[in-house]
Amino acid sequence: MSTRPWVNLVDDQPEVRKALLRLLAAAGYQARGFASAADFLAAGAPQEAGCIVLDLEMPGIDGLGLQRLLAERASLLPVIFLSGHGDLASGVQAMKAGATDFLTKPVDEAALLAAVQAALQRNQAAHASQASQSDLRQRLDSLTPRERDVLPLLAEGMLNKQIAATLGTAEQTIKIHRARILQKMQVRSVTALVRLLGQA
Repeated sequence: MSTRPWVNLVDDQPEVRKALLRLLAAAGYQARGFASAADFLAAGAPQEAGCIVLDLEMPGIDGLGLQRLLAERASLLPVIFLSGHGDLASGVQAMKAGATDFLTKPVDEAALLAAVQAALQRNQAAHASQASQSDLRQRLDSLTPRERDVLPLLAEGMLNKQIAATLGTAEQTIKIHRARILQKMQVRSVTALVRLLGQA
């Protein structure tokens, strides 16, 4: 990712926000605070690189509600929940919905920093995977309809003459398609092509 990730802190208690933002900044993180889920969403932050440290109990949209909205928007931001109540049922619900951690207030500073570090690594991996998938889709989209017919047969390990017989065309034509497919998919061998398609 080219941009530095943000640690987004969403908590309606000003004193908690201030203390945790100070802690995160001292640890070298780029952090910003929001007083509500609505403020966070209005800032357009869900699609940026980083993670979110989210209070469970807030007026308006609560933590679980914001987590659902992030999932609906296909946000890649990992969620770390903070709860002042130690509500086990909500914690289980949050983790089942994909939260990376569930910490109770007053939060242990070392535990929070470790959770943030793990969440940022997860986010970086998710962005890298998304970029890789996007690149692969672009390569596949560059193939002609006929090359798309040849591709799966090539990936199965069929020889040019077998593909030609299956598609009812000349072997020389298949040789040309094969060369173009490898070129467009940016691989040098069918083995590398199969490996690449395995990532799709």
